Amino acid sequence: MDKKQSVITNFIWRLMERGGTYVVNFAVSVVLARLLAPELYGSIALVTAITSILQVFVDSGMANSLIQKKDTDDLDYSSVFYFNLVFCLVLYLGLFLAAPLIGRIYKDMSLVPVVRVLGLTIVVSGVKNVQQAYVAKTMQFRRFFFATLGGTLFSAVVGITLAYLGYGVWALVFQQLVNVTVNTAILWLTVGWRPKPIFSWQRLGGLISYGWKLLISQLLDTAYLKLYQFIIGLRYSTADLAYYNRAEQFPNLIMENVNASLDSVLLPVLSSEQDDIERVREMTRRAILVSTYVLMPLMAGLAVCAEPLVRLLLTEKWMPSVPYMQLFCLYYAFWPLHTANLNAIKATGHSGIFLYLEIIKKVLETAVLLVTMRYGVMAIMLGLLFNGFASVIINAWPNGKLLHYTIPQQLRDAAPAMLLSLAMGALILPVTWTGLPDLVKLLIMVPAGAALYVGGSILFKVDSFRYIWEIVQKILRRGKEETA
Repeated sequence: MDKKQSVITNFIWRLMERGGTYVVNFAVSVVLARLLAPELYGSIALVTAITSILQVFVDSGMANSLIQKKDTDDLDYSSVFYFNLVFCLVLYLGLFLAAPLIGRIYKDMSLVPVVRVLGLTIVVSGVKNVQQAYVAKTMQFRRFFFATLGGTLFSAVVGITLAYLGYGVWALVFQQLVNVTVNTAILWLTVGWRPKPIFSWQRLGGLISYGWKLLISQLLDTAYLKLYQFIIGLRYSTADLAYYNRAEQFPNLIMENVNASLDSVLLPVLSSEQDDIERVREMTRRAILVSTYVLMPLMAGLAVCAEPLVRLLLTEKWMPSVPYMQLFCLYYAFWPLHTANLNAIKATGHSGIFLYLEIIKKVLETAVLLVTMRYGVMAIMLGLLFNGFASVIINAWPNGKLLHYTIPQQLRDAAPAMLLSLAMGALILPVTWTGLPDLVKLLIMVPAGAALYVGGSILFKVDSFRYIWEIVQKILRRGKEETA
């Protein structure tokens, strides 16, 4: 299988994994949102914000170093595995001891056991991290499909069952803990790599020299995003935080399906081509073309359908989240440009530039947050949107020199998807103004929007549509040949 076919095949496996996870998570979130009060979601969001920051130490830096390094071997993998495991145990111990302080800060001591139990996900992730890096490095993305979907399905049953039995916030806690545990177990059963009884500080030091900059960058990014939740939870109410989180969840799940699929496949592929700048530029450009073509109409469609969708699925009590959801759709629509540009910078070994960009963004974003936080959650949301657009420019800037792929060129490549998505959204929007039942509105808007977007792509001969269609045809032909 050539490089191009390998990328597309692995991207499809990753997309299937993320897509299956999205469908299950979407269904579970709807059921739990109907069963549980918004305040409970706000409480769990506060704890998840803390564990997400600690999770960065597990997921970033070292894993990227293993993927980026050309000649990774068992000594590298084993050294990182043992280091990660010990480090995660130390992180969890710190979190366990800090739990009472967290409860006092938020004036809710019931958070203490929640922090201590949910924090176990950090330890489990430490066991899984190197397995994930091995799968990505060796391009075995079908392994992710079975592991992630298995964990999602099993945890869905656990979460819904506990919610029906009246366990409240613990339904959400054990759903997350069971998810990562089952996911890890399946990876260990299906992936051939096992840690060897070998360790090298020298190898670890070499990997750290590259990865620490990515770690700090990701830590800054995650901490900053979670800072929004800390501020809303402290300055306003857990209900406000729940509406904010719920608004982000749906567009974020869609974005993660497309963008994370691309992200996980793109870095190892670009890393393998890091010495050929022409190839890196062309692959980065194709990633932007394809991912914006797929993601932008989904974000536009969700923004337009947000009101009837929320009322139908989550009930009237969640309607305050609608305007936030629409703004999050706009925020995430441009995420593929972030991913493609940053992966190109990482893959070509410029982790210093990566960190420098993150510092610039965080200085700007902190200034905006300090101004907007005193004017309400909507002002905070608008500030986040402004920062998102600014970050597109900042992330793309270095590749004007590194890859000779400038910001105007990138925006021009994204323009067809952007304009088609806007036109599609504008044409189906009037359906929301009718007096039809919400289900009928959605049954009209969703297929009409899809037909308009595909029809417009054919009419205006959009290159990304042609490219995707050709790849699909090739895969179908190969499937027929293999089964013949």
